[in-house]
Amino acid sequence: MTLNVGGALSSVATRGRAARRRKIAQAVVAELTSWNPREFMGMFKRMHKGALSLIHLNVLIELEANGPMSMGRLADVLEVSVASATGIVDRMEKRGFVERRHDEEDRHVVVVHPTAEAGQVFRNIDEHRREGLTNLLQDLSIDELTGLLEGHRALRAARARHLAKKAGEAQAATTEAAER
Repeated sequence: MTLNVGGALSSVATRGRAARRRKIAQAVVAELTSWNPREFMGMFKRMHKGALSLIHLNVLIELEANGPMSMGRLADVLEVSVASATGIVDRMEKRGFVERRHDEEDRHVVVVHPTAEAGQVFRNIDEHRREGLTNLLQDLSIDELTGLLEGHRALRAARARHLAKKAGEAQAATTEAAER
């Protein structure tokens, strides 16, 4: 009878590394999610001095991502009634963030377009975020900054791989469905 001690030790070491990796990954997730959303919302309100609410920001995000859209489509995307969307757009239009135009093909359809002021909102948010991060990073040592940079680059690369994998899976599902 022979004992396979090497294989057993290797298996224990592998399980130990996997457990340590899970524990570290959980700690990273805890750190990355430790910023309180209320802090962001408070900063956002102070930055825009009440001129732009979170629902208004949501409208601008949708218009930025999907381009101009009809009032009906905007209401669907926001999951509100057309009457509610109209009220939201009314307030945003008065503040200069959006404008309504009639569709060139069907004059009955009103299309909501972001204005230059809407684009400035995103530039202001980005600038404020960069200033805040720059101030925070001033307290870190060169070694801490280097480690943080390496970690964030690794996270970005992992995200790119994840998105590529998801895109490949979606393409494969589309191809498979088309072949049926």
